[in-house]
Amino acid sequence: MKQDIEIAQEATIRPVVEIAEILGIPQNDLELYGKYKAKIPLKYIDDEQIRKANLILVTAITPTPSGEGKTTTSIGLAQALNRLGKKTTVVLREPSLGPVFGIKGGAAGGGYSQVIPMEDINLHFTGDISAVEKAHNLLAALIDNNIQLKDGNLGIDPRTIEWKRVMDMNERSLRDIVIGLGGTTEGVPRQSGFNITAASEVMATLCMALDLKDLKERLGNIFVGYTYSDKPVFARDLKAHGAMAALLKDAIKPNLVQTLEGTPAIIHGGPFANIAQGTNSIIATKTGLSLSEFVVTEAGFASELGAEKFFDIKSQFGNLKTNAVVIVATVRALKYHGGAKLSTLRNEDLAALQKGFDNLDKHIENMKYFGFRPVVAVNRFDSDTDAEIGLLIQHIEAQNINVAISEAWARGGEGAVDLANLVLDSVKDCPDCFRPLYDLTWSFENKIETICKKMYGADHVEYTIKAKNQLDKIDQLGFGNLAVCIAKTQKSLSDDPNKRGRPQGFTVKVREVELSSGAGFVVPIAGTIMRMPGLPSTPSAEKIDIDPDGRISGLF
Repeated sequence: MKQDIEIAQEATIRPVVEIAEILGIPQNDLELYGKYKAKIPLKYIDDEQIRKANLILVTAITPTPSGEGKTTTSIGLAQALNRLGKKTTVVLREPSLGPVFGIKGGAAGGGYSQVIPMEDINLHFTGDISAVEKAHNLLAALIDNNIQLKDGNLGIDPRTIEWKRVMDMNERSLRDIVIGLGGTTEGVPRQSGFNITAASEVMATLCMALDLKDLKERLGNIFVGYTYSDKPVFARDLKAHGAMAALLKDAIKPNLVQTLEGTPAIIHGGPFANIAQGTNSIIATKTGLSLSEFVVTEAGFASELGAEKFFDIKSQFGNLKTNAVVIVATVRALKYHGGAKLSTLRNEDLAALQKGFDNLDKHIENMKYFGFRPVVAVNRFDSDTDAEIGLLIQHIEAQNINVAISEAWARGGEGAVDLANLVLDSVKDCPDCFRPLYDLTWSFENKIETICKKMYGADHVEYTIKAKNQLDKIDQLGFGNLAVCIAKTQKSLSDDPNKRGRPQGFTVKVREVELSSGAGFVVPIAGTIMRMPGLPSTPSAEKIDIDPDGRISGLF
């Protein structure tokens, strides 16, 4: 099968100029990155066309080590819609090298529903993430330079600086470090560290920007820390935002590639959903909507993380209208949530499957809070038995929820046609369904508790004294109307990664709050979530190789 897919990649990949022609973009307007990748100018964003187009969001049940296939389903659905004669583009996030070399592996879909050139997309692609990294670290360098200055020193209190450096790699040894050692000419010693680039506020800001002017202004709004006299300092006070925006002048443009079936694919931006907003850029989504009749996009992890942030942050700020929602579920993931061991998921287990239904039910409920009756896509695996599939479909249909079996991995767009037809029906039924979970004028505590109680199913929210003080200070700075982007584990509906299924009677513990004023939200940090992952005992990097002819293996 793997060899067949590799042959299909080579046989079907077309020059990107041909993909652009499908969207009505002439070759002269493309910025080519080789033969199969290009950037699209921002001038193609058309608000009038956006209002006519249809946006489909793909989310999922709570992630498990067995994988759910949300990206594969998104790509397969877009291919299927094109097979049905609907001009469709799939719009996705860029993969981070952390997961690529860590535990998840590549993030370009799979089987016969993947975006190509897969190796390029999973590795350096067009350099967007590198540009984000450089812009972020430029601000870090300017901060430490200003602390060192005698003339022009803003009086920043180093103890209040939370702006760490970033790199696009899982590197736990850099989480907490001391910088500025070596004497008076080498900087002012202070504690700092590294986050992964996908967790950078610059990444989140890039994905929230509407154009280059807006990006520059947002970068200037990034909060740095306080002076010794307790005055806030922003990136604009360091005159950093102009140079940061200059570094991002190409990264702000969305990237055009294709799927194995020649469906246009726009891939842009890569914030994680457990620590940021977890969706591709507003610019990318609007570009897709401007050039297509339908856009299929996804939000990272499950409904309480990526989908909630897609609706409450991205959709509100970007004025986006969603017409249908798909929830991806698998038999083996539901069995895992029902208590089955990872090693037994290929075995038929109707009891565990039935116990796992609670997790799916909660994600269906979550989408109803936003006004949607979602379609469930059951991503089928070879190990799924007819009895298991039958039991799952029966349970879903009993709730008056439409469900389709998706075989997009094995059959490409053909395997998702049933799903596509249900989605088209859902679009007809939902011209204007979306309603946000909270109003931006609410207090931070009200916003946070609404998310925790409705999306996660929590009974209570507790705040440390530190978190309470941080919320008060943010409010005093005049940022009370910002959105909320809760950082928590993706492994559970709760803030405890060990609680599978649908946890009940728990309390979410907010230990600290960060201000992402450039991106336009605050980040309450719940549980033990970290912004710099570590590598697993057997990293995916160990399987990746390249032969003398330059052929890369191990990224599937």
